[in-house]
Amino acid sequence: MHPNPAFRQEPEFLNITLARRRGFGTLCVNGEAGPMLSHVPFWLNDAADEAELHLVRSNPIARAATGPIPAVIAVMGPDGYISPDWYGDPAQVPTWNYVAVHLRGHLHPADPGDMRPHLDRISAQFEDRLAPKKPWTVAKMPPETLERMMRGILPFRFTVEQVDGTWKLNQNKTDAAREAAAEAVRHSPVGHEVETLSALMTGGVPEIDKGAPFTYI
Repeated sequence: MHPNPAFRQEPEFLNITLARRRGFGTLCVNGEAGPMLSHVPFWLNDAADEAELHLVRSNPIARAATGPIPAVIAVMGPDGYISPDWYGDPAQVPTWNYVAVHLRGHLHPADPGDMRPHLDRISAQFEDRLAPKKPWTVAKMPPETLERMMRGILPFRFTVEQVDGTWKLNQNKTDAAREAAAEAVRHSPVGHEVETLSALMTGGVPEIDKGAPFTYI
């Protein structure tokens, strides 16, 4: 997480909402030879204190996590390069604006018998957003194919013990400089979801009710 407190003022529910809406992140654990990473979809429960995910049996993390181990899931939001020319002030340097959330906790092996409901939950959170398409479910698969595929993966629980977020949106610049950069980044080819990043920069962190839909990400 960025050390500048100006970029870490958002309430926890906003970080949790981004992580839940994304549902995809980089799982990181310590290994004997160094950090081990895996890019995984996950399902975060309503209390935001536990996530579910699965790994291929041959994944080094799956082999290492025979019991609870410390882990982090890093979730990225929109990001983009910011040219100093865009501020209208020569006393500036290049930077990169971004949104990121880290879920810290422990990765636990889960009961293989829970694999089927886990697959239902993790697919439903994405399929439900594809309306009016009728959601895909594992019930559509031939039973023997589903059984064979489930034998190749292992379920895991991730207990969430800390949530950290960075929303680096030029909050340390003047309003005029931030708005000018936001307009320029909206048309930039360097970054990901630059229109969303521009909207966040222009309005700052969205003021949303905890029960309202999260429309920015």
